This record gives sequence, C-alpha cells and structure tokens, in this order.
Amino acid sequence: MPVFHFDIGGNLADPRLEGNSLTLHPLPRVMAALDSLGDAPKGILSNPGPLGEATVAAALHQAFPGRFPDDDLVHWGPKDSRTLFDRAVASAQARGVEPGACVFVGEDPQERAFAREAGMRTAPHPVFALAAIENRPVLWARIGLPEGRDLADLGAVVNGAEVVPVHVASARLVLAMASTSGVQALQQAGYAVDLQGSVEDTVAFLVRDNRPLPPVEGLADAPAATRTDAEAALRATTVFAFVAGELAAAEAPPAVPLGPAPGGVYLAAPAGAPVEEVHLPGAKPGHTERLLPDPALLARPAEVPPAGLVEAFDDTVPSPQTIAAVRGAVTAEVLSGHVARISGIEPLAGEGSVKVRSRDAAAADNALVVEALARRFEELGLTVRLHPFLWRGHRLLNVEAEYAVPGADSTVLISAHMDSTAANGFFVDEDGDPRPYDPAVDPAPGADDDGSGTAAVMAAAECLRRILDSNREPTRNVRFVLFNAEEQGLVGSKYYARAAAAAGDRIAGVFQMDMIAGRQPGSTPIVEIHAGSLVSGPVVSASDALGERVARTVPVIDSEAKVQQLTGLDDPAAGRSDHASFHERGWAAVAVSEDLFSTPDGDPGTGTRQYHTPGDTLVDQDHDTEFAAAVARSVIAAALTFAGL
Repeated sequence: MPVFHFDIGGNLADPRLEGNSLTLHPLPRVMAALDSLGDAPKGILSNPGPLGEATVAAALHQAFPGRFPDDDLVHWGPKDSRTLFDRAVASAQARGVEPGACVFVGEDPQERAFAREAGMRTAPHPVFALAAIENRPVLWARIGLPEGRDLADLGAVVNGAEVVPVHVASARLVLAMASTSGVQALQQAGYAVDLQGSVEDTVAFLVRDNRPLPPVEGLADAPAATRTDAEAALRATTVFAFVAGELAAAEAPPAVPLGPAPGGVYLAAPAGAPVEEVHLPGAKPGHTERLLPDPALLARPAEVPPAGLVEAFDDTVPSPQTIAAVRGAVTAEVLSGHVARISGIEPLAGEGSVKVRSRDAAAADNALVVEALARRFEELGLTVRLHPFLWRGHRLLNVEAEYAVPGADSTVLISAHMDSTAANGFFVDEDGDPRPYDPAVDPAPGADDDGSGTAAVMAAAECLRRILDSNREPTRNVRFVLFNAEEQGLVGSKYYARAAAAAGDRIAGVFQMDMIAGRQPGSTPIVEIHAGSLVSGPVVSASDALGERVARTVPVIDSEAKVQQLTGLDDPAAGRSDHASFHERGWAAVAVSEDLFSTPDGDPGTGTRQYHTPGDTLVDQDHDTEFAAAVARSVIAAALTFAGL
C-alpha cells in the first residue's frame, strides 16, 4: 500500500495567525482528495517554523479531524534539502514500503525536486495524489471553451476531474494542470485541450510585455481575429526568447513556453529559475505574475454581491466629518514618519533599535518590518492576523488588521504592499565591476515603492481609530492589509485572495495604494486611478464604480490635482499590482498611484525616476510627501465612506 505525505501551508490549507493562535483553513477539494485515498496511510512533511510542532499539530487535527492519525508518518522540519524527505522514506521503509511507493504532495516546485531526489513520487496538488501513484502524468494544459459554454460550465467538469486551473486568460481560454485522466474528461465534455508538457517540478508564470510590436508581415488584409492571434503569437515568442536568454546568461535552469497569454507569454519554470528577477527593458512595472493552482478559480463566488452592495455604488461623497478626520490624521508629517522608519532613515521601533536596510522578500529586515507594523496595528485596538506563505524557501507574512462590525454584510480593504526591491540599481563588486543586485545585502529602501502606500495604510488605521473614538461606527468591516512579495509576481496578494475566497469572505471593494509619493519637481500633481481588469463580468463595472468614488473625492481633497481614470483592457496597470489578485476572484478593486505610466502619446509619467533603485528614498527630490498626503486622503476618505462612515 502506498504512503502519501502532504505539505500543509498553501497545499492542504491556508494558515492564519492571531496572537499565539493558529487556524488552518482547508483549501477547496482538499477534503475530497484526502478521502478519495481511502485507508492509505497519510502523513505530513511540514516546517512548523517558530510556532512549534505542538501548535501546528493541534491546528492540523482540528482542521482535518481523523485524517492524519499516524504520528509516525508526521515529520516536522525545514524542507530546504532532501533531509526531511529521506526521513519520510525511512519511516515508510520501516513499514515495508519502498521509496517509489511514497508520494509527496506539495505546491512548491523546489520541495518536489528534493522529494524526487529522495526517491519519492510527487504531485503538485492533492487532486493529483492518486495520479502520482498510478503513473498518470500531470500536464500543463490550455483549455479552450467553445461558443455557448462559459466558465461555470467548465467549472462543473473540472470539479469532478483531475484538473486544477491556474489562470483564466479570457472567457475562452484557461490555463490548468491536468492529469491524463483529467484531459480525457475535458475532451469528452467537448473542450479543446492543448497540452504543453509535464508539470513535474515547475511552476507557471505570466510574463507581460507592453512594448510596441513590429508589424506582422502579410496580414494587412487579414481578418481582425487573425491579426490578433498572429500578434499574440509574436509577442509570446519575443517575450519568451528574452526570458530564456536572461536565464541562460545567469546559468539558471531553462523555462518552457506554455503559449500566448494576455499581453505576453505563459511559461513553466523549474525550481531555481529566477523568473521574477528577469526584467524586460523598457517594460511597464509589474510585468511578471506567478500563478497559483486553485480548483475554485472558475467559481468566482465573489461575483454574487453582498446584500445592499449595489446601493453602495451611488453618488455619495465623503461627509464633512470624514473629510475632517482624514485631514487631521493623514498628514505629510505622519506619512513621512512611517516611511522614515520602514525605509531606514530612522530606527524602526524606538530609540536605538535597528535601522531597516531593505524590505525585499529575501532580506532579513523584512520580518522585522512585519513585526513592527503588526505591533502598531495592535496598539490601535485592531484584530491582527498574520498570513504565512512560502516563497522560494522564505517564510513570509502578509499582515491583516481588522475592525469588525457585528452583522456587517461585507468588508472593505485598504491595502498596499510592504516589500521593496532595488533590482534596477547599479551595483559593483570589490573590483569595481558590475554585478547583479543581491537582495540579501544590497539596500532597497523603497520609500515610494511601496513605502508610501504602506505609510498610507498605517495612517488610515490611525484615522479610523480617531473616528471610532468619536463614537462614529462604520457599517461594513474595515481591513487594513499589507501584502508581502508583490515584487516577486504578486505572490502575497495571490495567496491572500485565494485564502479569502476559500474562507468565504465577502469583500465589497479593495482600495490599493501602490506608489503615491512620486512627483517630479515642478510637474502637475496627477493621480492615476486604475480600475482596468483582465477579468470580464460584474467585476468590471464594480471596479469602475470604486474608481469613480476615488475620482470624485480627489478634488474635494486637493483642487489642484489632476485625475487620470484608467479602465478597461487599455489600463496599463491591469494585472500589474495587487488589486489584480482580487479581480481574479471577481471582487471590485482599484489601484491608485502617482503618474507612473506614460500616456498613449508616449509622454513619460511624472512620478519617481528612482523606480526599483537604491535611490528611492525619503530624501529623493522626486519624493513629495505633501502630494502623497493628498492621494492618501482621497483614497482613505473614499474607502471609509464606502464602509459606511
């Protein structure tokens, strides 16, 4: 009889930490997948981290009662080598089970690679556990939807088959993982399936490229659809060639193309291929998106609005009381104070404490910033939850702070990303020769990107505290969320949104602030409001309505600021910041920024010129805290009004 070992976080369940309490929320289809294995022995291979084995074990048994009864098959420890996997194999051999009859099920491709080194079979999701032991390969598959069939129809088939979606490209195309059995089920149901190779120890990415394409020869008189397909294929080929060249130059394992994607290419990268660190020259920010498997991706339950939500999209503008509260709490001095502490100008927390060098996801200071921000939220009397996830061997945390309203129908999010990078900086080695950016040692202050947004979220929480103390209450829950690893392909917000959907959260709207302090001296103050979604359906009009709320609020706060509302597929930020992770789930979301993108006529933006460099500091000439305060006040006032204040 085979033995199955499972990783916990991001595979069986998404964890939430509240104080010293850990709760595991099972992910979709996991219970059914476990139960389909019958009496086969089931174990755990997981790193408990600082929580300790007893805490994680208790949460595991509470979330999955009776499903992991054999303590001899539960192994705790880091999975940064094959050591833990060898221990698992040894425990199975003690039962007379050979390594080839042991299966490790985990989302992380590097961990699957270590398991294979130890002789185990692997599966990238619990849905494929049986496929692994039955020698049915799991493949990357492009699923085409015929006319007359929608995503809900496809979801009905997928939920009964060995198929796990990873990205919805359009109403006609979905990228997924599928076993050979799953492929057969799809084809029998009338779906076209284009297989793109084995999943094995790879993870999928979408890499976009906004740069102009050369004309496609010979298609001037072709139908529009033909030209569109040809241009998509050319763009995919061009982008993949560049990424492949960069990986080869870095002596990294090669990636595999998975065909055209919205605005770029899908690719599958093996463990050790740093796709997130490849930057297309001249491309717009946020061009790389890491894709997560999720059986519920097609369901989009968030598209069913909470009761009364439609009425909330009215012409309401912030009340004088809310405007006064925002003006009093969200000032240039408050924002600069927060930015100074998280970007290394001032000590992070208290006199004599450490000064932050970098908030990069791979930097040691990232965890210190998380701790300090969480502590400040707690001081404000909010319920603080930490959401752990794994990225390339690093245990990272999203921070959530909530004010819950009894009986509220939904939740409003005010958010930003806390991590930073200096990947566009120029660095030299000890001999003075150019060298790549090293996130472990190089400074990445990220004062604008996205220290400015993070500071605004903290100021928003402080503003809400003042309002509550004046005996005014919102009608919706208000959450302040700081995402980690945005610079690595929106990883933190992807995990957060997936977990929120699995937990049945009802999110009325997301107000994301990403780079709001950049304004070149002498330029017109321009606020970009990005509502454009790559996802069709109700999320489009709902996000536009959120953007309109912010747009109406800006002139109330700052009569000199110019507003650029960007929406539809032409929005240059569509899919490129953390709000896109919520669009993917059908939730209304906007991202508000400085004048970051060039105009359609090619005029450059007037935001920071220190994007992704060590020069992105509080004292940079392009860092304007007064402008940041105006943007933050506008977003916060709109969000709090939407929450019922």
